[in-house]
Amino acid sequence: MRRIILTFAVFLGTMCAISAAVKADQLAYYDAREFPILGTVCADGEHPFWRLPDSLASVSRPELFALGKNSAGIAVRFATDATAIGATWKSLNKFNMNHMTPTGIRGLDLYVMLPDSTWTTVGSARPMQNAHATRTVIMQNMRKEMREYMLYLSLYDGVDSLYIGVDSTATISQPWLDLPSRVKPIVMYGTSVLQGGCANRPGMVHTSILGRMLNREVYNFGFSGNAKLDYEIAGLMATIDAGVYVIDALPNLKTPEIKERMERFFQIIRSRRPETPVIFVESVIFPITRHDQETLETISEKNRTLAEIFARLNANGEKNIYYFKGDDILGDCWEGTVDNYHLTDLGFSTFARNFYPLLRDVLEHGK
Repeated sequence: MRRIILTFAVFLGTMCAISAAVKADQLAYYDAREFPILGTVCADGEHPFWRLPDSLASVSRPELFALGKNSAGIAVRFATDATAIGATWKSLNKFNMNHMTPTGIRGLDLYVMLPDSTWTTVGSARPMQNAHATRTVIMQNMRKEMREYMLYLSLYDGVDSLYIGVDSTATISQPWLDLPSRVKPIVMYGTSVLQGGCANRPGMVHTSILGRMLNREVYNFGFSGNAKLDYEIAGLMATIDAGVYVIDALPNLKTPEIKERMERFFQIIRSRRPETPVIFVESVIFPITRHDQETLETISEKNRTLAEIFARLNANGEKNIYYFKGDDILGDCWEGTVDNYHLTDLGFSTFARNFYPLLRDVLEHGK
């Protein structure tokens, strides 16, 4: 009998905890467009969560422009003393893949600033599986205290609309601190990996990890399967007064395309930003190359081609150019992919950790 009573008491306690939980519909919602939107040139336009502006719609390849509507790397900054935070958002495409979590594809990811100005995760907002619209609580039962937050948007889908929810007694405001710094941001161009395939949640792509490590805004110009050195993308990148440009496109290119387009892509950036550092990144030495010899030779040939172009630029007197080798990206982290190519959170963390020293030094010492 005593066991039954105790069990019933535990059951009642659990039900009380559930009944006391904040529901998403109980939060007060604020339009995310009212707060700083990081990582996009479109923040002040009609589509603030796109990465490519409307002006490129008639210029870019349709598949490239469609990917530009994905919100990879974009984040919203705000401050609040909320005890509960949630979000309601609408995804553009209700997109799914068989090797990446819905949370990474279409979800959101909330981070909070610690007293030492570093960032740590709070929780992710998981999307509805079979619907465009989602409303959910990300975290609750927090102490009422003003904190700085950063909400990362979806990696492989677009965000059509976004509202941030807080409990009804909370204050929500513009961020008090200008962090990550928006002066001289990092501008990175690349493939599906750079876009975030296949991070479990939006904050775990290496571009965002690096942004937090350096506390600096990052623009993510990763285009899944479509990093083809399109010249209009170089032109768009050059409109941003960056601290450094990173070109990491080799996995989407064939050797003849590298020879034909890489130097011109670089020169478009260089013509407008003659002193800004540029880092050329070789292809990742993917784990598949341990067994697939043909793939190993293909990647090695592309990396040799990029090295030759870099050497020629150096010989021609180009300043402030840097090089990062493919075998330094993952090192011996052979467990860091989901399919021998696209990175898991382990792979992205390894990439960020290995790339960080060069990126930090270039930002500190590059002209």
